Parts: sequence; C-alpha cells; structure tokens
Amino acid sequence: MENIDLDDSMVKGLQSRIRWHDADEEAKDPPSPFTPAQKGNRDLDNMSIRSIRSIRSMSRRNSNVDPAAKLPVQYRTVSFNIDESREKHRAEANKAKDHTAKELSSLDWHTISTDEVIQRLSTSSTQGLSTEQIQRKLEQNGKNTPSPPPTHRFKQIFGYFFKGFGSILLVGSILVFVAWKPLGQPPALANLALAIVLLAVFFIQAAFNAWQDWSSSRVMASITSMLPEHCLIIRNGRSETVLASEIVPGDIILIKAGNKLPADVRFVEISSDAKFDRSILTGESAPLAGTVDSSDDNYLETKCIGMQGTHCVSGSGVGVVVATGDKTVFGRIAKLTNEPKTGMSTLEKEILRFVIIIVSIMISMIVVVIIVWTSWLRKDHPDWINVPTLIIDCVSVAIAFIPEGLPIALTASLTITANLMRKNKILCKSLKTVETLGAVSVICSDKTGTLTKARTNIMAVTECCIGTQKMNLEAARWFMMEMRRRPDSDSSTPVDQLRAIAGLCNSGEFDAASIDLPLLERKINGDATDQAILRFSEGLGPVSELRSLWKKHYEIAFNSKNKFMIRTSSLVKREGLTIALSAREIHDWSENDLLLAIKGAPDILMNYCTHYIGSDGECFEFDGAMQTQIEDIKNQWSSQGKRVILLARRIVKQSEIQSTTSESRFEGEITKLAKKDLTLVGLVGIVDPPRNEIPEVMRTLRRAGIRIFMVTGDFALTAHAIAAECGIISNTADRVDSVDALSLTDKHATHFYKNASKEEHRGLKETHTSMVISGPELITLNDSQWKQLCEYDEIVFARTTPDQKLRIVRELQRCHEIVGMTGDGVNDAPSLKAADIGIAIGSGSDIALEASDMILLDSFDAMVEAVQYGRVVFDNLKKTIAYLLPAGSFSELWPVMTNVLFGLPQILSSFLMIIICCFTDCAAATVLCYEAPEADVLLRKPRNPRKDHLVDWQLMLQSYGFVGVIETLSSFAMSYWYLQRSRIPFSDLWFQFGAVPSNLDPDYYNARLAEASSIYFVNLVVMQWFNLMAVRTRHLSIFQHPPCFNERTKNLWLLPAIAFALCMAIFWLYIPQLQSVLSTSQVPAEHFFLPAVFGLGILLLDEGRKYCVRRWPKGVLATCAW
Repeated sequence: MENIDLDDSMVKGLQSRIRWHDADEEAKDPPSPFTPAQKGNRDLDNMSIRSIRSIRSMSRRNSNVDPAAKLPVQYRTVSFNIDESREKHRAEANKAKDHTAKELSSLDWHTISTDEVIQRLSTSSTQGLSTEQIQRKLEQNGKNTPSPPPTHRFKQIFGYFFKGFGSILLVGSILVFVAWKPLGQPPALANLALAIVLLAVFFIQAAFNAWQDWSSSRVMASITSMLPEHCLIIRNGRSETVLASEIVPGDIILIKAGNKLPADVRFVEISSDAKFDRSILTGESAPLAGTVDSSDDNYLETKCIGMQGTHCVSGSGVGVVVATGDKTVFGRIAKLTNEPKTGMSTLEKEILRFVIIIVSIMISMIVVVIIVWTSWLRKDHPDWINVPTLIIDCVSVAIAFIPEGLPIALTASLTITANLMRKNKILCKSLKTVETLGAVSVICSDKTGTLTKARTNIMAVTECCIGTQKMNLEAARWFMMEMRRRPDSDSSTPVDQLRAIAGLCNSGEFDAASIDLPLLERKINGDATDQAILRFSEGLGPVSELRSLWKKHYEIAFNSKNKFMIRTSSLVKREGLTIALSAREIHDWSENDLLLAIKGAPDILMNYCTHYIGSDGECFEFDGAMQTQIEDIKNQWSSQGKRVILLARRIVKQSEIQSTTSESRFEGEITKLAKKDLTLVGLVGIVDPPRNEIPEVMRTLRRAGIRIFMVTGDFALTAHAIAAECGIISNTADRVDSVDALSLTDKHATHFYKNASKEEHRGLKETHTSMVISGPELITLNDSQWKQLCEYDEIVFARTTPDQKLRIVRELQRCHEIVGMTGDGVNDAPSLKAADIGIAIGSGSDIALEASDMILLDSFDAMVEAVQYGRVVFDNLKKTIAYLLPAGSFSELWPVMTNVLFGLPQILSSFLMIIICCFTDCAAATVLCYEAPEADVLLRKPRNPRKDHLVDWQLMLQSYGFVGVIETLSSFAMSYWYLQRSRIPFSDLWFQFGAVPSNLDPDYYNARLAEASSIYFVNLVVMQWFNLMAVRTRHLSIFQHPPCFNERTKNLWLLPAIAFALCMAIFWLYIPQLQSVLSTSQVPAEHFFLPAVFGLGILLLDEGRKYCVRRWPKGVLATCAW
C-alpha cells in the first residue's frame, strides 16, 4: 500500500489539537458570566477517546483514577484544540513525527476489501465472533481502555504544600526563624516556638490536602461507575448489548444516529445518509459521509474508517472493529501529548477575588506598620520595636488577615457536595456545573423522556384512525379479524395495511434476549416513538413475519427539520403484497418496484397525500373535505395530549429512480418522490403521560424563582396539553397568548401582563403570563418581539428544530438569563452545548451525554436537589467566610495596630493569633460545610453572577462592622479590666512604649500581660462558638433551623468542633512547660463564662437582625443583610 504522507503541519496540527483536558477549563472568549463560551470549550472539538458513551467511558477506570483530579468530578477526555499557535507542543510534535508516520502507514484496513477485513479478523458480518474467539482476543489485545495520563507526582506533591496559603506560611516561618536567629539578641524562645508552629501548620495543611485529594479521587471513581458503558454488537449470531471495554477486534458493531464509536471500525454496511462528526480530527464542524469503499489512501482522510471518539450524527451502519484501546488512531496520538491540565472554575475565581481583597488590606496594614516604624518609632522609641519585633509584627498582620481555614473548607465542601450528588443519582462533570445550578433562572426542558414517561415503556399507541374511523387497539384487532372472515375478502384489510407500514417503516428492533417475554416487557432498541409504534404493529401481528416478506432497501432516518422517516423495501415473497397493499395497488405492482413507507408529522405529510385508505381497505381520492376531517381528528387527539403520527406509502416504479443506493444523489431522489402521490394509510395516537412527580417539581422550581419553558418538536396543541398536565402552563386556554400578542415594538405589546394596570399587576403576576408559540412563528420574530417573549413566565415552544432550540437559548442569554437546557436526543446536542448548563437524562443518546454538563441518572425530579445543592455550596462558603473573618482577621489585627500606633503592649501574642487561625477556627469552619439547606433556600430568587459575589460589602459589614467590632471591643475590655484589677491601669500603658510602671516588678508586670493575652485569646475562642451558631443561617432563626433534635437541619459536627477549640485553648494555656516558652498563662474561671455572655449577646442581636429581615424584607436591615 502507499505510505501515508504526514507532513510537518499535519503532525503539528494533530499534536496541538489533542491533549488530556479537564472539564473545568475555562473558555478563552468569555462574554458575560455563564455565557456559552464559558462552558469549558465544550464544543464538538472536546471528545473522549474511548467509548460509545463519552461520560460512560470512564466507568471502568476506577483503578486508574488520577488523584490529581480534584473534585468535583473532572472527566479527563482527549480534547482537540483548534488553536494552532501552541508553540510549546512544536518540539514534541517534531520529535514524534517519524514514529507516528511509521505506525499509521502500516495500517491498511481502509485499502483492503471488506471481505478481506472480515477474513483477516476471523469474524462474520452476520454471526460476529464466538465466545471462544472473544476470550482469546481479550487475552491478546487487552481491554478497550486507554492508558492513563501521566500523574506528574512532583507537581502534585508540590501543589499539596503550596496550594492555598502554604507559601505564606512557609515564608512567615522562615522570617520568624530569622527573627529568632541571627537577628534576635538574645534569641527569644517564643519566636522559635512561633516559627516551629508555622512550619508545623505548613506540613499539616499539605498532609490534609493529600488526604483530601485521595478522598476526592475515591468519590470521583464511585460517581463515574454509576454510568456503565454499553454498545450494541453481534456475537454468536445474536445482537447483544455489551460493555465497550469488552469490545475486541473483529466485533461487529451496529451503529445508529447518536452513537459514539467505541473503537476504530471499518464500515461493511452504511446508509447513504450516514454522516460522522470528525471535527476531533479535522477541526471542521461539517460532518462527513461514511462509505463502504475506500475514498483516500490516507488512513486519516478515508471515509470508510470510523475513528474512535467520532459521533454518528445521522443514518446507520454496520462496522467491524479493527483496533481498540491504545492501538486506535487517537490512542496512538494521545500517548504523545496526554498532558493533564487544570483550570479555574467560577467559584475559585470568586475565592481568588476575596483573597485579593484580603491580601490587599493585609499589605496596606503591613505598609502602615513599616512606615510608622521607620518614620517615628525607630527614631523616637528605638527600644520599643526592634527589627526582629518588626518582623514578628508584620508576620502577625499577615497571619491575622489570611483565613487559613478557607482552602480546607472549600475542598471539604466539594467532597461533601459530590457525595450528596452521587447519593441522589446526579452526575456533574465539573465544579462549574454545581456553581451554575445556583444561578439558573430559566430551564428549557425537552418533553419526551424528560417530562414524560417515554423511557419507562409507558409510551404507547392508544388509538388509530383509518379513513375517518377511529378505534383503539382492541377494536382494531377485532375489526381486522372480522374483515378477514368475509368470504369476498380478496385483499388485505385496512388494519393489516396500517400494521404493515407501522412495522416496516420502523427503525426499532426487538432485543433477542427478551423476545420470548410478554410484549410490554420486551426490550426494544430504538427511540421512544418507534418503540410505541413497533409494539402497536406487533400487537396486531408478528413484525418478524412482515420483515421476512419484505427486504429493507434504503432508509432515511427521522429528521427534526423534515419531521418524517422513510424506508423503502423490496418484495421477497408475494404474500407481502396482500398484507401491505390494496387490491388496486397489487394489480399495479411490477416485479422490480419498491414500497416506499413513510411516517411523521401529519401537518407535514398531509400536504403530500393524494389518496387515502378507506375502512374497506381500498384507495380513495384525498380531497379537501377528507383533509378537513383528518385535521379535526388530529387536533382532537393533540388537544388530549397525544402525539399524532401519520403513516403513508407509495409504490416507486423502477423507471422513477435514476441512481443506486450507493450514490449520494439517491437520498435526494427518494425524498423528492416521498413528497408527492402518497397514500394516507392511517393515523396513530400515542399517549406519553407526564411523570408522576413532574407537577410538584414544577411548583418547587417556580417557587425558587426559576421559569420553566417546554421546548419540543410536537404539535402545538399536544405540547400545550402536556404542558398543562405538567404544570408548566398554569393559565386556562383563554389566558394563553399567541404570537399575535408580540408587537413589532415593545411599546405596543398587547399581552395581558403589559396591559395590566398597576393595581392589577400583582394579581396577574401571581397567575403568571403564558404563551404557546411554534417554530415557524419564531423565525418571524424581530429583536423587540424576542425581548417581549423572554419576559413571559410560562412558554411552550412547539414544532421546534435544533436550530430554533439553539436560537431560543441564545436569545434568553442575551436577556441576561442563566439558561439550563435539558435533552436526550441527537438533535438536542447544539442547544445543550450552548446553554449555561446542559442537562441530559441518563438514558439519552451518546451525543447528548457528551454535550451536557450534568446527567440526571434517575428522573427530572432530581433537578430540585441539584438546584438546592448549587445554592447550598455557595451559601455554606459564605457562612465559612463570615465565621472566619471576625476573630481570625479583624480581632487579631487591632492588638498589633494598637501596639504600633499607641505604644500599648500587644495584648494578643503573635503565637496565639496563629493558634486561632490554624487550629481553633479551622475545625468549626470546616463543619459549616456540612450545614443542611435552610428552609428558604428554594424560596429565594436565583443568584445573579454579575452582582451577587461570594464576598460582598454586606458580608464584610457583618463580619467586620458587626461581629468583629463586638468581639474586638469585648476582648480588649476583658483584658484591660483584668489588668486594672491587677493594679495596672490603662493610663499606665497608654503611649508608654514598653515602659514598666515604677511601682511594679518587671516579672510581675510581664506575667500579668501574659495572662491578659491569654484572656483575650479565650474571649475570642468562646465568643466564636456563638458566632458559629449565628452564621449557620442567613435569614432563619436558630429555632427554625436548630443544630440538633431536628433530622432535617441537624449538624452534629458542631459540638465536636467546639470541643476541639476548647481542648486547643486548654492545651496551649495550661501546660506549664509551654507557658514559660510561649508566654501564655492560666485564665481565671470567670473569663470562660463572661465571654459566653458576650457571645450570647451576639447570637441574640443576630436573631433580632434576622427577624427584622424576615419581617421587613425591603427594609434597611434587609438591604444590609448578607
């Protein structure tokens, strides 16, 4: 064979487009918050390298989970970066060029015939592999899994130490060591102890990060195992559903639209409309057609090879596996550049914003201290603060301002949230998904399979119509049997003709493993509509009999734009005519004719019909009167919430076809023939009832300030009826607007909400504004009308195409809405990608799962839990910060500042500052992540990412201006009151710059100062217990959200955290050996109880604040509430 020519640019292109990619990677072109570009480069250039189900592809990699992958879940997939300017990959690409070219040039699967491929792999296109062959090939080739990416242990361990505030702790420790020696004259043991504690905290934080990383990896592994990977193959002569990891070379794979190829395959059968998205290789978004014969000598360019990781976006086919695992094209190339990469999520950016604010204040305070020292104290009071003391003061300010407990709390929060998601069968691909959930303001939901029971075998044909005669399944069966008994019956019954078209024009297939089960229990491979119609046909007679009489010739799969499916069949046995056609058509049938069967939307296909089958089984002209009657039946069924499908046929003469099925123009010819001279065989009405839980879910989400819109391809009357049953439309039909309510200018809009007076506004708002609008009407809207439409509370978008779904998402985003889009089909993928959060159902297509950000493994009611978790994560982190700032930042700063500015003794030692930040507060801050959702969390409006920051002025006011001031003043008061009682009045300390009163012994003086410092420390520790209870809720009373004795609100970790803080205080204050080194002291018993009174005051004052916020939600306190 001819060698594949890989020039420099091609190799460089491949190298730069492929790398191991984290789902949290931020987009390069972010407009406003949560815009489509911010979805982490989730375009079609972000593909997995391994299975037919992209998300499912990680389920068997539990043993290969990289602990470097932080929670929430980051699914590492091979992504193809179209940006060719990555210079750092150039050297690597050149180095790998020769090796890659040699490997690819040795592949000849695309140049040999399909028979030779099958012979070389010892398989059969109809029988597949045998069990013995499968076992042998598994031993030879291994499982169909890629090699794990490199772990970069050094970078990983380095990150454990220096993530968060590790670098500040280490630098602070080094500076304090320097202050101890050589600058300390004489060296102070307290400085040595402080340096050792800082260093110990540095290592403790690293150890915790490592443990949390390991724990996170286990959670990720358990979540990824919730979605097993499957694909449909032929083995031992039967179609089977197997794990993609068990696929071996020689397996025969059945491919249909929506599948992702789990391995490299050579096509042996392919429909003319089969197209594959190969943007992962070429960067081109336009899908390429598949062929059986080779179209190019280049293995990467030929159309007869399906690459692992590519999607089948339309059509169907059969392929034989030629390579698995690392032997696939992507497996070979990925090994060259599989470099892990991490990115910052939106929440991490919020935290970075907070840290920048805090560090800015910290640096400002340090600069103030240094300026005061250099310009005043060093000259006028040289003995007060020397260089070692200045270093200690600067380190103290830094440690005081840095919330060391925040990184630990953040990591713990992610792990906890991931576990909760897993328990509720919600799979999130990235942290950004959880964050976005808390801000979603609009959810656009697909109907079939999401809001309805289509995926639970409840979707079924309940009525059929032949001519104008309507009947249920039992009546249809009786009618068929009665007509067969007539002695003059020499042609097929109309019911036979209807069941023939239903069975032949159907891509559904009964699974071989369940073929002997009762009809309703049989598994069918196919979409929900095909399943319902196939069961209808089987209920009237064996479908296997029909398909043995007719041979499939060509098929055009259902298309969301055309809204119909076509299948042509050639006659195998003469008996097929007497079942499928009328007497006149049987008479006109010629030997090489084809039967064209079509099913789809009545409003589309009815225009192509010229005849119809009457109740006697004969053809009649389809005139205007009959069309009106059929439309009335269709509208009646649609208004009852039924999906109406029209089934029709025509005979295609050999002379009408100018091409063969292997030619690309054949599809156009068939489609053109299907749009004229059709014979309407009948209608079927399919019931797809809403899931039982959906109405309550809609009420809950609406109370949470989220608008829910239905986006469906169904007829408007059907969509409206189902939306009313689901609770999406709450108004009566006469109060539901149509497109006519949208004026060309917003000024003249006529829907009743805009016409309402101010007095009527509130009442109308409570009943919501509603609209039903169809896809064709959307095309006519201008910008002003779109703006009006986006203001509606309840909207049903009917008869929508994929392009229109995408337009809906983008228009809502343009109105600054945060959009969640649900879907499970191939055609939902573009809108799922474009939405701020794409939500797929676990039983959906591979492309939908790939395009989505979140997967609901069970049902749509999990959305309530998902939204709640999204809000709780944000809430609990706010609570953590609100808890850490008063004592761990504000109250620790002022002892240093009063020491420098007013010449007072540093009433809280630097060592005890470290103990508060790194020990007593850390445990409590972490347990706040376990807080249960507040009762009102789903009664608030969604968070606005552009305005509602993690740390805003309200939270700073609460932490510094309210709690911080009270804790600081009460701690100062307790310490100086104790000194006053110990014969050291405040006047003897004010601007004394270390001068010991003449009437006091220096040892006595220093001992009392050490005791006052310990009192300040204990006062903060005890008051923080009450602050912990106060910050547990933002708006609710502690009695409404008690920490114990209530299963829904309890947090039993609070008491151990308080006990830990008390033990830490006793440990550092009451051990005599530590007292002499650290200048600490025992504290009089009353100073454990007095702070409790002050703390209780904080709790009561905060209870009063929360009451005022609840009582006057628009008052001043509510405006200032965090």
